[in-house]
Parts: sequence; structure tokens; C-alpha cells
Amino acid sequence: MSRAVAWLTEPVPRGRIAAFRTLVYLFVAADLVVFTPWVRHHASTPGDLYRPLLVGRLLHLPTPTPLLVHGIFWLLLAVSLAASTGRAPRALGWTVFALYFEWMVIAMSYGKVDHDRVGLLVALAALPTVGRARHGDPTRSEAGGWALRVTQIAVVCTYFLAAWAKLRFGGLDWVTSSVLARAIIRRGTDLADLIAGVPYLLILAQIGIMAFELTSPAIFFLDERWRNRAVAFFYSFHAVTFATITISFAPHLAALASFLALEKVRPVQWARGFLRRRRGQVEPHERPVV
Repeated sequence: MSRAVAWLTEPVPRGRIAAFRTLVYLFVAADLVVFTPWVRHHASTPGDLYRPLLVGRLLHLPTPTPLLVHGIFWLLLAVSLAASTGRAPRALGWTVFALYFEWMVIAMSYGKVDHDRVGLLVALAALPTVGRARHGDPTRSEAGGWALRVTQIAVVCTYFLAAWAKLRFGGLDWVTSSVLARAIIRRGTDLADLIAGVPYLLILAQIGIMAFELTSPAIFFLDERWRNRAVAFFYSFHAVTFATITISFAPHLAALASFLALEKVRPVQWARGFLRRRRGQVEPHERPVV
């Protein structure tokens, strides 16, 4: 048990939490206006078409109205942008989670339920528990490690449980079915049309997808270098998916960044350094030694 707890709470730099927090909250704002703007259309959808998810029924969440939908949209947009600055991490963080949770219940209670939101929702629930974290802070935090670890587990579960669902409902015949062929017919790109013309390539792709999803938990047993390579493969998998059948999994990709050493990514600091060099200023370590 002690080893399991140590693994779940493996300390990480607070700077990594600050960077991941900024990324996640900025994505929430982008999600509202770029990836899921269609949710706002439910403001004018008849209430009798609303079939709340189980969690919505258990919590007795209200039937969406124009006031509720538009109110959540604008409030969540403002709060998520404020939360991305790292200020009031608990108050703003819990507010973002509650509002986005309700936004997702509204989005998914009229038919199809997307499975690319699990990791992001877990991240939004876990980040407020960490408290304050500054960009570039090397101080290690067990609370931060726990927040990232549970997000990582949710990310991997998205893959593994997707394979389990395929086997549960389609059986082993799924890998030799026409799933990808139908997807290409419905929403394929020119690249997908080229791939579809290669004999047996779609069947091999389905075998590869099943193997990849079933073995995804192995990422937790890799050292840092191979884990980074595995994450790069995960991202490339989704890049190919988008390039062929235009499915982006954008929320999942944001949560997938929990595996990365984001504290090393300092765009503001890089921009300041670039501007100093343009003005002829140099850092002490950049000065020539005479």
C-alpha cells in the first residue's frame, strides 16, 4: 500500500502544475468558442428532447433554458481565463470544474456521448486540490503529483476502456470488421481515400488500434525517455486520426499533456529573452569570456 501511495503522489515541480493549469484552463476557454460552440444551440432546443445523463438525474440538474445555457457560457469563459493566470486556484478552479461539468451534461444529454472528455474532467477536478503554483517553481509537490497522476490514469483508461468496449460489443470480429471503412465513407479525407485503396491496410490498422489501446497501461512502466516517446506516439496516433477521419480528440490531447515536463516550456520567458536580444541586451551567461 505504501508503494502504491508513493506512486500516486510522486512529487513533481510546482512549475509543471502551473504550466499544466494554464494549458487546461485556456483549453476550456477555447473549447467553448472553437471545439464545442454547438452546445449553445441547446438553448433553443425543446426541453422535451433533453434526456439527462445518469449523473444529471442523480443531481437533479435543471432542464437547459436560454438563460442557463448562455449564462454558463459567458461565466465559464470569464472564469476559465481568470483561472489560467493561477490566481485563487481553489476558488476559481472549483468554479471552472462545476461549470464545465454542467456544460458537458448539457452537451451530452441529447444523444451521442463523447468519450474524449474523461481525462479533462478529472484534471479540472484534481487541479484545485493542489493550491498555489508559480511558473518555473522547482519546488516539488506531492499534491501536484497526485493531480497529474489521476489525470494520467484517466487518460490511459480512455484508451483501455475503449478497447474493452470494442471487445464487449463487437467481439474479436471487430478487428476484421468494416468500422474504419464506414468511418472513411462518412467523414474521410483525401488521405483516407488513398489509404482505403490499399488492400488489407484498414484491417491491419484496426488490429494495430486494438493492440495499442489494450497495451496503453504499459506507459506507466516505462522510464522517462521511453515514456516521452510513447506520449509522442499517442499524439501522432491522434494526428493521423484527424488527418484521415477528422476526429480531433482535442480535450483528451490537453489532458495527455499531464505526462509532459511542461515546466520546461516557458513561452513568456522565451519571448522576453528574444526582445532583449533584439534590443542588444544579453544575459550574463551569454556574455563572451575574454
